[in-house]
Amino acid sequence: MAVKLRLKRMGAKKKPFYRLVAADSRSPRDGRFIESLGYYNPLNGDIKIDEENALKWLKDGAIPTNTAKDVLSKVGIMSKFHNEKRGK
Repeated sequence: MAVKLRLKRMGAKKKPFYRLVAADSRSPRDGRFIESLGYYNPLNGDIKIDEENALKWLKDGAIPTNTAKDVLSKVGIMSKFHNEKRGK
């Protein structure tokens, strides 16, 4: 089973709100997911992600989508992941 870190769209029409989730790559965008890792609100730039869980999923081999990777980079999780990877 390939796990992806991706954004699940929520909110009303014209007012998007996203949750960062770990999901099976075969499930639909807004469908079933394994674990919720945080949220991203593009309207006001608010980002809150559980860093510990996100790093755990990345270490276990979860592949972030391009947009999820950008959100994780804004918070600094991707740089921590790459630094830990190089440190081993």
